[in-house]
Amino acid sequence: MPYIQTIPYDQASGELKSIYDDLINKRGKLASVHMIQSLNPKSIIAHMDLYMNVMFGKSPLRRYQREMLAVIVSNTNHCGYCIDHHGAALLHFWKDHDKISQLCLDYSQLDLSEEDVALCNYAEKLSKPTATSNYESDIDALRHSGLDDRTILDATLVIAYFNFVNRIVLGLGVEVENDVGGYNYD
Repeated sequence: MPYIQTIPYDQASGELKSIYDDLINKRGKLASVHMIQSLNPKSIIAHMDLYMNVMFGKSPLRRYQREMLAVIVSNTNHCGYCIDHHGAALLHFWKDHDKISQLCLDYSQLDLSEEDVALCNYAEKLSKPTATSNYESDIDALRHSGLDDRTILDATLVIAYFNFVNRIVLGLGVEVENDVGGYNYD
């Protein structure tokens, strides 16, 4: 049960009901992470605008890479909600449950491209910063793997976004729904 009050779909009215209906229409379902913000409906709109841009906007970063980064960040932060949701999205692209499980256990054991390994390394490091963290060598590794600066920027936005969402989910006690699949992934 969430740590704060939420307004479920069947009790929503006015602006909130309209936002919920729009989410269902665009994404296929309404998620608990949306409802946790129900006391501030405008925050749902801002959140979803950022999400849609970062995860679905035009980018040289491929869709599966964005979902892969979401899983790495969420795994680093121990956010089961986001691991489940974005693991399901990654499954849509990879079609391999074992590969996704291994991504969480130890992605270095997977047969990933140099580019994907560099992205995973960067996501993990950026998700657990220390006072002495320096990311210049990570950016160099990303460039060396073939990524340009636009792709690096987009990867950083995905990583930062999921660190943000993981804090909302963990801080407010968002629980995983019974069925995490069924969203529009493409």
